[in-house]
Amino acid sequence: MDSSSNEVIRDCPPFFKVYKDGRVERYFVTQPVPAGLDQTTGVQTKDVVISPAVKARIFMPQSTTPGQKLPLLVHYHGGGFSIGSAFDTFTYKVAAPLAKQANIVLVSIDYRLAPEHPLPIAHDDSWVGLQWVASHANGQGPEPWLNDNADPSRVFLAGESAGANIAHFVAVQAGVTKLVGLKIRGMLIVHPYFGTREPSDNELDKYVCPTSTEFDNDPIVNPAADPKLNEMACERVIVLVAEEDGFRNRGEAYYETLAKSGWRGKVEFFETKGEGHCFHVVINNHNTEVLKNKMVDFINKDI
Repeated sequence: MDSSSNEVIRDCPPFFKVYKDGRVERYFVTQPVPAGLDQTTGVQTKDVVISPAVKARIFMPQSTTPGQKLPLLVHYHGGGFSIGSAFDTFTYKVAAPLAKQANIVLVSIDYRLAPEHPLPIAHDDSWVGLQWVASHANGQGPEPWLNDNADPSRVFLAGESAGANIAHFVAVQAGVTKLVGLKIRGMLIVHPYFGTREPSDNELDKYVCPTSTEFDNDPIVNPAADPKLNEMACERVIVLVAEEDGFRNRGEAYYETLAKSGWRGKVEFFETKGEGHCFHVVINNHNTEVLKNKMVDFINKDI
């Protein structure tokens, strides 16, 4: 074996490294959770195929009764666009309790990962996922769980970190294209990753999205650069940040950008003191419960 094949040509900790022979090695591989009944929450999960490239997991609360229509939340996982999935332990930890506590149907979209699939593939896959959800608006879509239990007039979008970036993207797409069938009542932007001007972040952004322009001109990493931002199809947004998160200021900048963009919705801001990026995904403490309750309250406020 040619020893040069073990040469690392791109190292992007804590996400991945790329070898000269094209191999990608991730620093962290998330563990899957089988679909089925969660004994702790009573939430039932089911995996579905949207397209050859896009899949999803549906989380259904136990309280669902025949003919009952519940609010629907479409979720996008985080992981720097390069790790994680809709089927792993981290998504499960966020989605199952939220489905139970808010009494909602939750669909987590599984998009293809960079660097094997450079951006904006993750965004495009996620948009396909939302369009698939919209295909159930008349009760004639391909998935009975959504036809029978999801209310297309009470839809929320949500994501953490890179997933928050994606949730924002699909909300803008829904507005620009005038997506038919869904009424997007609100969006939860949790510890968002929108990129920074830091050299290390810019290098990662350029590698996972080789077609990207510079930070100031790229709407994927800088929503302020998007001339169509004011068309975002969403009535309310809550931006949740963590005080010790390195991306905290980008979250606040997003909040300020929305407030002055001409978008006609209402935006809220909430900061968790003393915690870091996506702390609620990896630890359970008082602040985790406060954050979860804030998310549930935001959803229930509109129900």
